[in-house]
Amino acid sequence: MVEKQESSVLYYPIREDAARRAKEMNSFSDYKEGSATAEYRRCVDQAVEIAKHQKEKVDPIYHGKIDALVDTYARKLADNMNRSFEIDARVPSVMIAGPANFPTGKKEKQNAARAHNMEEWRQVQGILDKIKSTGTGGIRADNPHAVEQLEKKLERLEQSQQTMKEVNAYYRKHQTLDGCTALGTMEIEKLKVSMEQPWHLGDKPFHSATLSNNSAEIRRIKARIAELKQYAEVGFQGWEFAKGKAVANQEMNRLQLFFEEKPSAQERQILRQNGFKWAPSVSAWQRQLNHQAILAAGRIDFIRPISGEHPRDLQPKVKQNPGRDETVR
Repeated sequence: MVEKQESSVLYYPIREDAARRAKEMNSFSDYKEGSATAEYRRCVDQAVEIAKHQKEKVDPIYHGKIDALVDTYARKLADNMNRSFEIDARVPSVMIAGPANFPTGKKEKQNAARAHNMEEWRQVQGILDKIKSTGTGGIRADNPHAVEQLEKKLERLEQSQQTMKEVNAYYRKHQTLDGCTALGTMEIEKLKVSMEQPWHLGDKPFHSATLSNNSAEIRRIKARIAELKQYAEVGFQGWEFAKGKAVANQEMNRLQLFFEEKPSAQERQILRQNGFKWAPSVSAWQRQLNHQAILAAGRIDFIRPISGEHPRDLQPKVKQNPGRDETVR
């Protein structure tokens, strides 16, 4: 059952029984009843407070999206915490069980599950950043400065990747973070605390999964930059169909469908299923202008070009999925 707050934000259930078992499997101290739920609600309340401040800064049109993000955060955090308790209760720590006949194989599987769950926790915490950025103008393809903004984001990601590699290499060589010039004093102290936590796995400051995910994001951003640059260079072409015309609106970055007569209910349903939405401001059905939009249009018989060609055959050839970089670990 989901419990409702006064602010209409929902608290999702936390499994106190699983939290208690996890504590017993890993500590000699007693579990404080309700502590897991209290910690969960503290985190959700923090998200509510962040959302409140963000709503004060942005247009009310974004308030619904912000509320939806808070609810997503509350739900996914509860799932992640409950999963963490379940994992921690699988195998006792060696401190509890003792070294004799300790199930090393099961412990390794438990540690792998913990690492995966920890990465999911980081993704859940990323929702807070989404709340903070909602309504402040993300990097959209129709933003004239999209490429410039993506290049700045890419620079930050690449610098972060390099820093994590340097820190791991320093720790591997010296078995300490003291004296590492890649980080500031406060950053070193925070990382030390993080490495002492039970969920921190492995023998290095930054887990391999963290570097792999960051590297994947670097590849994605590079591909997006290359794609946007190519689109800007060659553009897209519209066409005429039996009951209207398709316009490749480069300025608005939309593929727009203008009909001479209102499409039937069945046709409107097909348009929606293929990602087109009715835009009263321009009296057109439209979606973002990209190769996916062209391919989607090709699946709709009643907007096929009069020439009989597939819409993609009318477009300039744009290389898709630009070159991939090797994953840096």
